[in-house]
Amino acid sequence: MNKFAGYLVIIFLFISSISCSNSDDSPQSTIVTFNATLEGSNEVPPTASTAKGTAKLSYDKNTKVFTLTVTYSGLTLRSGHVHVGANDINGDILYTFTNLTSPITFTSPPLNSNQENLLMYNAFYINLGSDAFPEGEIRGQLIK
Repeated sequence: MNKFAGYLVIIFLFISSISCSNSDDSPQSTIVTFNATLEGSNEVPPTASTAKGTAKLSYDKNTKVFTLTVTYSGLTLRSGHVHVGANDINGDILYTFTNLTSPITFTSPPLNSNQENLLMYNAFYINLGSDAFPEGEIRGQLIK
């Protein structure tokens, strides 16, 4: 009986050691999160607007699709876009928002490899325009 109990202890310790392994085999997260603070001072050139906003983008590296939520206050929105460009230039429009009521939600089509690289290098920004500032009242660079 003692021999049997000894075998059980050895088997238990073996199973415990492999189940508690600190292996790096766990899958890495496929979601990358980006955030932006939208302000008039981020516009090129800056505006004197007191409006504010935030944006949160979640990008799925497997599907190549992102979901975006933009909130804002202090302006009557007339246009909203996702642009490609660094924080000191006015870049091209990539996507136009059809819903302009805060919170704005948007889901992208799958990004191509060039668009994905630009996103990963923080080269996407959100721009919100109004009647007073049709080219953009508040802006925020999406940073991971």
